[in-house]
Amino acid sequence: MALALWFSATAVLPSLKAEFTFSDGHAALLSSSVAVGFVCGTLISAILGLSDRAAPRRLFMYSALTAAAANAAILLLDPTSFSVVAMRFITGACMAGVYPVGMKMAATWAKKDTGLLVGLLVGALTIGSAFPHLFNAAGGVDWRFTLGATSVLALGAALMVNFVTLGPALAMRSRFEPAAILKAWSNKPLRLANLGYFGHMWELYAMWAWIGLFLHASFLARAEMSASDAKLYANLASFAVIGVGALGCLLGGLFADRVGRTTVTMAAMAISGSCALLAGALFGAEPWLLLLLCLVWGISVVADSAQFSSSVIELSEQSYIGTMLTMQTSIGFMITLATTHLIPYLVDAIGWQYAFAPLAAGPYLGRFGDGSSPGTSRLG
Repeated sequence: MALALWFSATAVLPSLKAEFTFSDGHAALLSSSVAVGFVCGTLISAILGLSDRAAPRRLFMYSALTAAAANAAILLLDPTSFSVVAMRFITGACMAGVYPVGMKMAATWAKKDTGLLVGLLVGALTIGSAFPHLFNAAGGVDWRFTLGATSVLALGAALMVNFVTLGPALAMRSRFEPAAILKAWSNKPLRLANLGYFGHMWELYAMWAWIGLFLHASFLARAEMSASDAKLYANLASFAVIGVGALGCLLGGLFADRVGRTTVTMAAMAISGSCALLAGALFGAEPWLLLLLCLVWGISVVADSAQFSSSVIELSEQSYIGTMLTMQTSIGFMITLATTHLIPYLVDAIGWQYAFAPLAAGPYLGRFGDGSSPGTSRLG
């Protein structure tokens, strides 16, 4: 529910651009400023050790409340102003108190099923990320409905988290130890698990951020489809493509706890990288055929995400789990900034037929780093 805020502005970009006049650069900022905020928020959290020193439920609640308020504030602002970009930045920064903290809370209940537990949480994140596209379809051309609905969801998340019971594996530390973040690199298995995650992140959020516009442009290229139908079907298809990733997270978690994390992550990255290469070839093709490929992409592109985080949970000292997860996600999302901004330039230069192809480099290279790591295989 809280992560529905992440793509709330991205999902309504076509409607905003139809109603207001702003540059492609401003549109890119509306998408990327969330990731910039998240990177800044997670870096601060990791250095201060907030995920391991603050009460998890309180940190989650205050973060979700602030993010909901920042998202709702956009309804009162001029969408073409920089203040909207600032609100998106604040929203992203607050997600640093939601996503890594949520993984830590889930991990407190792990008993040889870390992959499944974290997979369920990342699956929930995936569905939450898809919600804005569904709200956008339900609300028609009124982008205000989507922003309002996602803020209400985040408010509900802030209230509900107080009813979460933490598991017996919760470990906290009281000391301020900024040097603790170096453990992510001094420990070789941790370092290799992180490198695999970074390759995965090169692809994931750029795909999620731009798949809606890609599908919309592809549907518009079909002469028999009207502009209104193209927008509606693109929103519904985007919700399905991103949301189906929850199934990939669930299956990835079930198999990883049984056959090993390395096997699952390498297979997922091979499939998603191939989809990134093939998607452009189906641009303007039969919608059902393109949707089928994108659904496979949606499942595989996030199936490995939870397993990299699970590896960090299992390889870290219990009192540093929150910090290690926060550092992993911080650098991972820093990488997404490059590809999220790169896609629009590639579309202008070479068209949608080839714009997604460079994303394949991340999972393909990530397979080598992950496969060489004994720490990413099933433990215990």
